Amino acid sequence: MNTSITRRDFVRLGAGAVAAGAALKTTLLEPPTLQAQSNSDSSGRKIRFVSIGTGIRGCDLLRSARKVATGECVGTADLYTMHQKAGQEAYGADIPTTRDYRSLLDRKDVDAVIVAVADFQHRRVVLDCVASGKDVYCEKPMSHNVADGLAMVDAVQKGKRIFQAGSQRVSNIVYKKAADIYKSGRLGEVSYIEAHTDRNSPSGAWVYPVAPDANPQTIDWEAWIHDAPLRPFDAERFFRWRCFADYGEGVAGDLYVHLLSGIQCVSGIAMPGRAYSSGSLTHFKDGRDYPDLLVTLYDYPGVAVNMHCNQNNGSNESIVFYGKEGTMTIAGDTVTVSPQDTSPQPEGYSLNGWTAAAKKQYLEEWRAAHPEPAVKLGEVESYSAPHGYDDTADHIANFFNAIETREHVVEDEVFGNNAAIACHMANHSYFHRNVATWDASAQSIKGV
Repeated sequence: MNTSITRRDFVRLGAGAVAAGAALKTTLLEPPTLQAQSNSDSSGRKIRFVSIGTGIRGCDLLRSARKVATGECVGTADLYTMHQKAGQEAYGADIPTTRDYRSLLDRKDVDAVIVAVADFQHRRVVLDCVASGKDVYCEKPMSHNVADGLAMVDAVQKGKRIFQAGSQRVSNIVYKKAADIYKSGRLGEVSYIEAHTDRNSPSGAWVYPVAPDANPQTIDWEAWIHDAPLRPFDAERFFRWRCFADYGEGVAGDLYVHLLSGIQCVSGIAMPGRAYSSGSLTHFKDGRDYPDLLVTLYDYPGVAVNMHCNQNNGSNESIVFYGKEGTMTIAGDTVTVSPQDTSPQPEGYSLNGWTAAAKKQYLEEWRAAHPEPAVKLGEVESYSAPHGYDDTADHIANFFNAIETREHVVEDEVFGNNAAIACHMANHSYFHRNVATWDASAQSIKGV
């Protein structure tokens, strides 16, 4: 549909597009219909899966998985009693639940596993899943460190398993549309990408409330901390683990990874060669290890990526691709393309140092060389997902579909590992106060 520019459009697109006098064309995108969503195949087979981890993200995944017709959750595991009950409520069924996830992997009737545990536990759980012959959906970031990621890639490939990292924007219809626009060449040469995601609340900085029933009886602390340095029971660390380097990767692993995955999906870039970070711990001085402001400049082949995450300002999120022919912005559930005016123009500013006669001669010669009228600037195009669209359901549907067809998924173990390594490079640079480089031959991060 076509519509005039509203005040909301003006704010979202910025004054530049409006000032250029460009018209606005908006389109509502249509979600795909996947076999895994419709269950229209003749066999009616369902992908039987279990979920390991039913905390915040684990419950979100179960709620979205309910919308995918070919999936059937047949069990969950979590080390916290309330999480176990919350997982059953999220899926809306009295499915069996346990503290010992290994008992779920022993089941021959299980096809796949959703892994939504804390980051530092990803390696162990994923390797156990692969060893049991299960396909794996693992929440982002894929790895807690470079070594973990490399071990996971190796295990998945040797085990010939379907693996999908859980940054759902790779399956989002808005990002797919952006990828089509990028690949079409409409933006021209893109040499700079800018991205940020900002929050301005304690919850946005992971200061989650400690549940009143949290104690060593309701939480199996020894099992939870198994892959990290041992310490006495600490409920704050259990609920706010993203704040601590023993368990998570801070804003890079929690927020950068979404931006990086989206940029990889749209542009096709894979691994940065260098990363330089700055930032500070400004407000949330609560014993955490990570900054609440992180700014990183990445060098990817042919393109610079400038990224920041700020937990002290609520400017939401956007990714902007700056091309010679156009600018493309992804903000929330909308992607907007604004054309750049690249029509030939006579020189203006530098002629201020010319004589009137020389200036007159230049302009006459320029007009003679450019007799055609200027091309009218194209429309600003905007594409949006429909209200209530759930990209996590699409991402899970893609995973289930790949399990059935054994076809490649976009956000596989290599894609997920590349995004995670970029996050690790950002943190390495920040904490070591140097430029982090990726040594492909040594498969390691080095500082210079």
